[in-house]
Formats: sequence, C-alpha cells, structure tokens
Amino acid sequence: MRKRLRFAHLLALGIVNNRVTLRNWIRNLGFPPGQLTGPNSRSWAEDEIEAGLAARPTAPKPPPKVKRRRGRKAEAGATA
Repeated sequence: MRKRLRFAHLLALGIVNNRVTLRNWIRNLGFPPGQLTGPNSRSWAEDEIEAGLAARPTAPKPPPKVKRRRGRKAEAGATA
C-alpha cells in the first residue's frame, strides 16, 4: 500500500516551507495537486511526490540581467 503524505509531512521532510510555495509549485511548476481527503485536507502519494521532485529543474537560476540606468550622460570634466 502506498503511503499518503499530508502538508505537515511535506514540512517535516523539508520539501516545502509554506502553503503559498506549495500552491505556486502546483500552479506553475507541475507539482502534483494531490487528492482531497476531506473538506480542508489534501494528501499526496509518496511516489507522486518523488516524481514531482524529479521533474523539477536542477540547474541554478541564471543571474538577473542588469539594466542600464537611463538619464543624461555625465559631462566631461564634471565632478560630483
């Protein structure tokens, strides 16, 4: 029988830090939505969690692009 994990288990395992992160992962990153087990409770099968974590990208995020400031160019010989 598959073991079912609830949100508290995900916290204890260090998979998520809060419910907002979990909701964003489900909505944007393809994390499994789990199954409603009651009016206010949701659970996931262990193999669903493992598959969802394996599907996540492992490469680090690229550094952000630095935008140049717009404005007037400094005059030659001017001191600040």
